[in-house]
Amino acid sequence: MLQLWLRSLIIGLSIAAPVGPIGLLCIRRTLANGRRAGLMTGLGAAFADGVYGAVAAFGLSAVSAFLINQQNFLRLGGGLFLIYLGQGILRSKPADRAAGADRIDSSTSHSDLGMLFSTFLLTLTNPMTILSFIAIFSGLGLAGGVTSHGLAAPLLTVAGVFTGSALWWLMLTFALSRLKLLSKPDNLIWINRLSGLIILVFGIMAVWQGFVAR
Repeated sequence: MLQLWLRSLIIGLSIAAPVGPIGLLCIRRTLANGRRAGLMTGLGAAFADGVYGAVAAFGLSAVSAFLINQQNFLRLGGGLFLIYLGQGILRSKPADRAAGADRIDSSTSHSDLGMLFSTFLLTLTNPMTILSFIAIFSGLGLAGGVTSHGLAAPLLTVAGVFTGSALWWLMLTFALSRLKLLSKPDNLIWINRLSGLIILVFGIMAVWQGFVAR
């Protein structure tokens, strides 16, 4: 069982590690608002990874088929939200933090749960992640659901995936929080512009793909 948990942890870590729009959002929030803001962003993604891991581990083919069939609409929704995030970050001012404004950016909630939930929903708009989990789980003999593995194995698999994903975001936010130089207002201006622009491009690409694939 320990070996199963460790393999699942590595899967969660490897899926969370590539830098995409969620990674950029986590980096920007950590540098602009501190480690707690970045960690809540990362945990939202980790919970979404756990949900998709559960779909794959428990063999919920009906759920995965529905999400994959609706991927164009999900991609459109996620793309529009990324555009909203990107333009909000581009317009944000680092001085707001120094003035005591406890904001993450103009497009997110002020609360920790708001940051977590918004990132959770944004991560869920990429149902193709399910295919990644199914492919990896099948290769390791972990896919197939409760009937072939018993209840403990899928639960342990989901726990490992969540732990691996959360571990990545914890390491990333801790490392970024030590980079005090990047948190200076002058540097944050360029970080906001660059990360906002890249997130905006990700959003436009997602919307375009959603329309083209229809």
